[in-house]
Amino acid sequence: MIVEPASPVIPHIGQGLEGFMKMNKKKMLKCINDLNELGIALSRDKDMPHLLELILIKAKELTCADAGTLFMVTDDNRLRFEVMRTDSLNFAMGGTSGEPIPFEALPLYDVQGNPNLKHVAANTVLSGKTINIPDAYSATTFDFSGTRAFDAKTGYRSTSFLTVPMKNHENKIIGVLELINATDPDSHMTIPFSEDDEMLAESLASQAAVALTNKQLLDEMKHLFESLIKLIATAIDAKSPYTGGHCNRVPVLTMLLAMAADKQLEHFTLDEQSRYELEIAAWLHDCGKVTTPEYIVDKATKLETIFDRIHIIDGRFALLRREAELKYEFARKQATPDESAIAAAENIFHQTIQQLEDDRAFLHHINTGGEFMQEEDQQRVRQIALQTCRDANGEIIPLLNSDEVENLTIAKGTLTSSEREVINNHAVMTIKMLEELPFPEYLKKVPEFAGGHHERMDGKGYPKGLSADQLPMQARIMAIADIFEALTGNRPYKKAMTLSTALKVLGYMKLDNHIDPELFDIFIRDKVYEEYVQKYLKPEQIDHVDESNIPGFQQ
Repeated sequence: MIVEPASPVIPHIGQGLEGFMKMNKKKMLKCINDLNELGIALSRDKDMPHLLELILIKAKELTCADAGTLFMVTDDNRLRFEVMRTDSLNFAMGGTSGEPIPFEALPLYDVQGNPNLKHVAANTVLSGKTINIPDAYSATTFDFSGTRAFDAKTGYRSTSFLTVPMKNHENKIIGVLELINATDPDSHMTIPFSEDDEMLAESLASQAAVALTNKQLLDEMKHLFESLIKLIATAIDAKSPYTGGHCNRVPVLTMLLAMAADKQLEHFTLDEQSRYELEIAAWLHDCGKVTTPEYIVDKATKLETIFDRIHIIDGRFALLRREAELKYEFARKQATPDESAIAAAENIFHQTIQQLEDDRAFLHHINTGGEFMQEEDQQRVRQIALQTCRDANGEIIPLLNSDEVENLTIAKGTLTSSEREVINNHAVMTIKMLEELPFPEYLKKVPEFAGGHHERMDGKGYPKGLSADQLPMQARIMAIADIFEALTGNRPYKKAMTLSTALKVLGYMKLDNHIDPELFDIFIRDKVYEEYVQKYLKPEQIDHVDESNIPGFQQ
């Protein structure tokens, strides 16, 4: 479905062209100018309460009305009070007044489904016609009991009414303008609304309806766009029980740091559009992970693929143990009745079993990848791999094959270089995917920001190896947010760090020229992390932070 904004509203003024021609030239030019100014204001104003207030105020000015109410039609067929104004009483509710309207919305139909034709505003919606009432106190067609109660309470007298439907370009009524007490500009007496007033109010109402519809369409499309982005982020988070929540949390921390940087750094400022651009980039920063296999993202041990292959190796050790047992039994029979030969065979058996258990326990330990693997440990893996056993077919096979040796000798973490390349490729895919999208001008840098969160200040990051001069501030902000979330969250190869430990790690990253030093200092000095950790970290992770112990931090 393609949604097009409504057409400009100037043609609606033509509806009342004959009425304009009947006016004197000076008044006609003023009305046209006022309507044009309103059209410009409506096209620029993004704040809905202010927009609705502006519509009512301009309608009152054009018709010299003392009071008025603007209603909007709701999805459940009601008229919701949006703005109320009475100049002579200095009365203002709704809009930007800060005073909420306490009245319940007016139903267009009663509980039996019958149209509410007795209420003038509801009747205007149902009939689609303008209603001009010279004197509400002598009118019998409509129920003005609510109006009279208001008058009795305030001392006001609501006399003349002009109720106009707000029809958009599809001829759909989206609201009602109700103007009260037309005032003679010379005598200041209350008078009925004229035909000119009707024409002007209808033209303004139509113009306003189109502007409001355009804004509603844009708001709906924006909401849909944001929902789709968050849907993608949620889907990526759902792929892994370890990184679940990462794509939802990074935007929170990104914007907290961005707001602090905006206040602290002279060379970095955020307006509404650039703030929104960064937030969208943060939500999409890992969208490329839709192409990353789950078994690599979730690789909790060195031998894990779809399952942890350490259990296959356990099976081979069981075969070697059984082979040792058979050799021992055979040696005992051969040595009988020589007690010394039996003892020697038993000693060899126990040594063999002990060595097998030691080697098996060693492989289980290093399989977790929880600590840096020394060269001697890597060499031990290769020595173990030289042993052989027989499979179910009687074939002689190595205790560890070449792929298992490669994985078990990973020096740090659980990923091989090829697997890490697959993981890192998500940044490439993020850029590639986002560059395919036709972002509007104010979102054009989303691919650059989102794809740069793994770059480093020293130029050793990925995917492009950008230098500090090439790295935008937005990507630097996102990099710190991404790292801090990863440090304080569970991962397949590590437990979540405490707050103080995570900040120390970030400090070392600053000293290594990995992250932006100014942003790091702001992150610590302004305690940007505090709001985030209170919401997302477990209580046992939130420990005391001694800033003097954080490496590289400068007050």
